[in-house]
Amino acid sequence: MAGPAHVSRVRFLYKRLLVLHRFLPIDLRALGDQYVKDEFRRHKSASPENVTSFMAEWESYRETLQTQVLQAAGGQLSSVKFGSPLQEDNLGNFQSDQIGQLYELMLESTKSSRQFDIQEDGK
Repeated sequence: MAGPAHVSRVRFLYKRLLVLHRFLPIDLRALGDQYVKDEFRRHKSASPENVTSFMAEWESYRETLQTQVLQAAGGQLSSVKFGSPLQEDNLGNFQSDQIGQLYELMLESTKSSRQFDIQEDGK
């Protein structure tokens, strides 16, 4: 599973996600970049079953984000909501520590004064 083609595919996905994050609002970009880096690092030694699921979920995220970025670039930025709702029936697929991570991510992404106090240049 960890042959050169797999490593190349993982690396491409990782880099593509970070590129797409450049189009997010600055605070969400910082949060997203850190989360992607942590998750990919955490799954370096995952089992083949976990890797398959991991890659499928991140590919789905990439497709969703890419669509939303293209909508934003098309001048519909004010109507674009980045992300997508998590379906309640999908929660059964998560382990308890993953539910905790999702909860922390939700708290961080929805609070008014986020942990990342980043200022864009020239603003």
